[in-house]
Amino acid sequence: MDETKLVFFLFSLMIVLFGFLALHELGKGILYYVGALLLLIATVFILAMNWIDAKLFSAITSILGITFQPAKDYTINKQQNSVIKEVNGIFYATGYITANLFAYTFKEEAAPEDDEEKMISAPELWERIVMNINFPFKFHVLASGLDVQNIRDELEGKRSYQEFQLSRAMQNNSNEVTLTDIRRKMNMIQAKINRISQGEKPIATVMYVETTAIGVSEKAALDALDAQVNQLRLSFSSMDVETSRIIGRELYSLFNFNFSLPTGLNELSAMFDNQS
Repeated sequence: MDETKLVFFLFSLMIVLFGFLALHELGKGILYYVGALLLLIATVFILAMNWIDAKLFSAITSILGITFQPAKDYTINKQQNSVIKEVNGIFYATGYITANLFAYTFKEEAAPEDDEEKMISAPELWERIVMNINFPFKFHVLASGLDVQNIRDELEGKRSYQEFQLSRAMQNNSNEVTLTDIRRKMNMIQAKINRISQGEKPIATVMYVETTAIGVSEKAALDALDAQVNQLRLSFSSMDVETSRIIGRELYSLFNFNFSLPTGLNELSAMFDNQS
């Protein structure tokens, strides 16, 4: 949730809170209980729209059979997980999955041996994925530079917290394993601060995979797309990548990215949680 949505969310809850406070002016009568019930319904609705809106929206459209037209000749299906286009009696269905490949590791962080082995084997695993998939797919990377001072302030705050944790652990005579773990976290944070001090600019990324399936009917195209998405998710699991099917408004945003990209990080973060 970006800052703008958070402000609206808190403002909505404040209105509900004032409503509950105003109920006491009505006294213990029928209006009091009706008002309390309406405020409870409003609270549930606000939470639903802010925390599970994507799932709730797709469930409603699926039950009611509602489809959307994001552009001429394109349709978003009622499950909100595919974009469909018909051309001369042939149906094309496009879907997207998240795929954050390998968060960047600073050399000074001394990554565990398992992580190092994953990085070394990554090119070979990528070749296997490409060779074992018999249909086209696109791997997208959206990148945007972050504000250096904000990131530095955030890292310094995390370092101060770890220093406090280390001081408290030493006062409580914690075991060496706990102390080593805290020191390692401090070294990782300090390494990032040092890299920023040397001129490296932090970058936020959003990564996703796009694939299109065809069929002689809408159902055939969607069934083929489901099979392709499942195969992609299975293949990328060999690289220890967490994937999920993109649905709802994020699907609409990714479709629009084929025509125009977001103009800045604020616009990008308003649509997605950054995979930084």
